[in-house]
Amino acid sequence: MALNLRIIFVITISLSLNTSHSQPTPQQQPPPPPSASLSTACNGVFLSYTHTTGYPIPPTNPANQAYRFESTVTILNNGLNELKSWKVFVGFQYNELLVSATNAVLADGTSSIPAFVGNGTVFAGFPETDLKSAVETAGDWTQMEVQIRLVGTQFGVGAPNVPLPANVTLVNDGYNCPSPTIQSNYVMHLCCIKDSSFRSKITAENEFLPRQDGDITIMYDVMRSYETDYWAQVSISNHNTLRRLDNWKLSWEWMRDEFIYGMKGAYPYVVDTSYCIFGRQGQFYKDMDFSAALNCERRPTIIDLPQTRANDTNLGRIPFCCRNGTILPPNMDPSKSKSIFQMQVYKMPPDLNKSELIPPQKWKIIGGTPNPDNQYQCGPPVRVSPSTFPDSSGLPTESRSIASWQVVCNITRPKQTSPRCCVSFSAFFNDSAIPCSTCACGCNNIPSQTCSAIEPALLLPPYALLIPFENRTVEAVEWAEIKRLSVPNPLPCGDNCGVNINWHLLSDYRGGWTARITLLNWGETDLADWFAAVQLDNAGPGFEQVYSFNGTTLTGSNNTIFLQGINDFNNLAAEKDDANPRKHPRVPGYQQSVILFTKKTTPNINVARQDGFPTKVIFNGDECALPAVLPSSGGSKIMTATTVLVSLATALAPLLMQ
Repeated sequence: MALNLRIIFVITISLSLNTSHSQPTPQQQPPPPPSASLSTACNGVFLSYTHTTGYPIPPTNPANQAYRFESTVTILNNGLNELKSWKVFVGFQYNELLVSATNAVLADGTSSIPAFVGNGTVFAGFPETDLKSAVETAGDWTQMEVQIRLVGTQFGVGAPNVPLPANVTLVNDGYNCPSPTIQSNYVMHLCCIKDSSFRSKITAENEFLPRQDGDITIMYDVMRSYETDYWAQVSISNHNTLRRLDNWKLSWEWMRDEFIYGMKGAYPYVVDTSYCIFGRQGQFYKDMDFSAALNCERRPTIIDLPQTRANDTNLGRIPFCCRNGTILPPNMDPSKSKSIFQMQVYKMPPDLNKSELIPPQKWKIIGGTPNPDNQYQCGPPVRVSPSTFPDSSGLPTESRSIASWQVVCNITRPKQTSPRCCVSFSAFFNDSAIPCSTCACGCNNIPSQTCSAIEPALLLPPYALLIPFENRTVEAVEWAEIKRLSVPNPLPCGDNCGVNINWHLLSDYRGGWTARITLLNWGETDLADWFAAVQLDNAGPGFEQVYSFNGTTLTGSNNTIFLQGINDFNNLAAEKDDANPRKHPRVPGYQQSVILFTKKTTPNINVARQDGFPTKVIFNGDECALPAVLPSSGGSKIMTATTVLVSLATALAPLLMQ
């Protein structure tokens, strides 16, 4: 008997120890939810954030301890109108790592949970994106309210303190939200009231949110729908006048186990159906030939087709498809500012209904070369009015999509990225050219002992700008000796830019002035359909004409000139060998033009001092590095326009004869 008691006692202790390890003691008991009187007293959208529990988790680190937290965000629509595509900002502030969230996705479109949200984040509704009002549902809270249950890790805030966010607010347009009120240290709540001065574009005839503007907009239009599958058309449109996409890659995340069976106008980057064969899809579609399907990844990546596939019966014959992933600015060529493809999407239970249509989430698009740093942040898909299309029969009628969603993407540029192009300055009143700055496009891969990354670039005779940097040392040193300038040791590093742009002030007279712009491609790839933009803060309004390029004033600006190559001459060739490579260095691809300005609209400008030189230059969407100094006429030999033209003509002669 005594032995049995000892065994029971040991087992009890063991179970107690195991239980204590598997279920840590919470920091605090779950707080009561916000009282019903608070929410019902709100005649708008009621928001609350409730911290329910939390406790320390391994590893032990007194200086920065990690804690599990669980909380609930409640959104209740007590307003008169339906809340379309609701979005809520939660101002996390303790280096939170979000591990799970119900009934919502992160609205930035690029982050997948787990995600660091320590600087705050916006949640968007999914799968239910709208909250109906009490009036239209007879007070049915299941249609009026949504709760986001959050689980994550925060750092440094242990009991008795509570890791509440800094702020919670509604992001939707047309609402005024006060600062939240903190209740019982665990709950914060607020009531957002409809702004009476805000005029919504939603009418009784149009129950959808209006389309929004953005750098890139993506339309997801369902064109045909069946019980098990549907055909969707995806349209990518560029609205940014100074940005382009090259070799675009588009991705999203399926949320309901959908998969791509067929495509026209584009293709998956990876053709893989193994996820279907070994997953739920293969079990449900037992008789399907998955060897004919294209992609079963949860997050597929889609790429454009080459131009040779434009008329392919199986893959092409879609308007605006098959351009090698190039999407140009709309002011350059509207017909080339969009890309379209279609795909057949198979659904899974319980969505086997013609009307059960759910778009993918977490969209992401990148532009590839030549602008790999030009990335875009995309919002969640928003239901909009059905898109209209010309009738395929040729009749003067329109057809509508079954359902349409819009994704808006805006460009984000990583901080401290090096330019990919640079500008040199020269002028008729100075016989020295100011080359691109030292390390204008970076010097990370150059040993410090071979050149100096901090010494300013040496002045050059104008013709030396057409010589590769590694071959112009003799010219630079000789010119410094002629000008009695000091030569540092080691010499300055090069600019390391693939594209150089020379801006030469050609003439300045009473009624106007002229400049010449020269584009030099030192890269290994031809640059097709190039464009450039030159901003002249004070002198730009005087722009009149470009002689060898197509040039216009940029839409919405009076001081920026938009330049592009004329038809059949819009390809900036790559660097190549000279006709006599044993005697001469490699030569860049180049194009140049003279630009004419008048002073009628800008009578007070000082062209030679500074107004005749650009304050910003953009090439193919990249902002180019500018020299730190301008040409000066003080103490320098005056160089006439004729002299400069003769000098450059002599340097360009070998190129012209090839």
